[in-house]
Amino acid sequence: QVLSRGVTFALNAFTLRHLSRELIGVVGVRLTLLYSTVLFLAREAFRRACLSGGTKRNWTKTINLLWLTVPLGVFWSVFLGAVWLQLLEVPDPTVVPHYGAGVVAFGLSAVIELLGEPFWVLAQAHLFVRLKVIAESFSVLSKCVLTVILVILYPQWGLYIFCLAQLLYTSVLVMCYVIYFMIFLGSPEATKKSFPVTRMKALLPNLVEDETFVNWKEARLTWSFFKQSFLKQILTEGERYVMTFLNVLNFGDQGVYDIINNLGSLVARFIFLPIEESFYVFFAKVLERGKNVKLQKQDDVAMAASVLELLLKLVLLIGLTITVFGYAYSQLALDIYGGSMLSSGTGPSLLRCYSLYVLFLAVNGVTECFTFALMCKEEVDRYNFVMLALSFTFLCISYFLTHWHGSVGFILANCFNMGIRIAHSIHYIHDFFKESSYRPLAGLLPSPLLLLVYIISGAITVFSEVFFCCDQGWVARLLHVGVGALCFAATIATMFHTETKLLHFIRGQFLSQYMKKGT
Repeated sequence: QVLSRGVTFALNAFTLRHLSRELIGVVGVRLTLLYSTVLFLAREAFRRACLSGGTKRNWTKTINLLWLTVPLGVFWSVFLGAVWLQLLEVPDPTVVPHYGAGVVAFGLSAVIELLGEPFWVLAQAHLFVRLKVIAESFSVLSKCVLTVILVILYPQWGLYIFCLAQLLYTSVLVMCYVIYFMIFLGSPEATKKSFPVTRMKALLPNLVEDETFVNWKEARLTWSFFKQSFLKQILTEGERYVMTFLNVLNFGDQGVYDIINNLGSLVARFIFLPIEESFYVFFAKVLERGKNVKLQKQDDVAMAASVLELLLKLVLLIGLTITVFGYAYSQLALDIYGGSMLSSGTGPSLLRCYSLYVLFLAVNGVTECFTFALMCKEEVDRYNFVMLALSFTFLCISYFLTHWHGSVGFILANCFNMGIRIAHSIHYIHDFFKESSYRPLAGLLPSPLLLLVYIISGAITVFSEVFFCCDQGWVARLLHVGVGALCFAATIATMFHTETKLLHFIRGQFLSQYMKKGT
């Protein structure tokens, strides 16, 4: 999976040098939002409802319920396609031709993907993790390879290239699941596992004699999840909805923002998300949900407090490092990755602001993972209500900040959103530990010496960027990189000197695990 992401990253970098900002904006924001909205409205609630029970159930009724996602997908594709074509601003045909074909292709691709929904849920319920990884990796690679080939051979096709690539992506994804189950069903392995489905015909809609077509308990649960899921969709795609429906940015600026957002989020996906998921499980096992600190086992409280403090220190230092060095090296990184299309205009400012946003993401991920591991049901319900109000505030702030600061306003709004969530989690953690002698929030305070080194490194690299980067040739660029490497080495050396406790934690929690995997 890491290899496929690396190849995809390189292929995208090649593609960016041959496309216009406007085309990337239309594909990355407008059409991708249509595709993700159709999928969300048609399947999100069904997935959550059908995966919430165990594997022991009447799978015929569950499969029947899942097939309802297809007509729902057709309805939403037609309805939203009409909105995208008739009510929203249409890009200039001379700059981005074939917009209508793009809307049809991305809506159709969503319907094609829904054809594989029964296979996907069945695989997820029975923990076929490798199937999911292989199918998604292969489909993404197929999409990227076709895009590159068509960009080289037929650059004049424009939006048609992305239409064909998107249709290939969803077709390959569905076919991977179908082919796997064609081979798996009826095999000795399936018989050994007592798999509930024995033939491919059972994965099609089937009537059950003298019984209802679907499990009405699952159907009602689906409706409940559908109402709850809107909050998640607003928080996930809020920026794209503001861009699409309120026209706060032109298509070129939308394209640059989408690329920078995808680049910046790589850190969150590859570094912070695995840490959050792992330690959420740890905190949930060590401490009992909804209980006061005095009612918990004190040895467990001590261990949880120590781990939380060191974990906060770890993500804080990672975030500070990215923020400090990201500021001076954003323009160079974008020039190497996407050429002048990204390194000129608003691109560097966006990535610099995103470097600051990464710091907020880092701290929020750990504080929320601890908070969610301890909250009781009533506290979670109250938090969801707060999040609903916060999502509405986020959309309003995004609109106003974007009018004042352009696309940078979206990242500033995200920083505000994360800051509020961090404040809520810090308040919860403080209240939880206030009746004990432990103060894990001290992990958010780096040593004064290390802080001074960060400030000096930031100042030196900024001056280096002014003198050496990025229009004075490769020798000057290499000098700029060399200055950054020296400052980075000084920062790491200071960490080794001031954060010995954290180093022992990293060695014990992470390096030992990789050593075990290696052996």
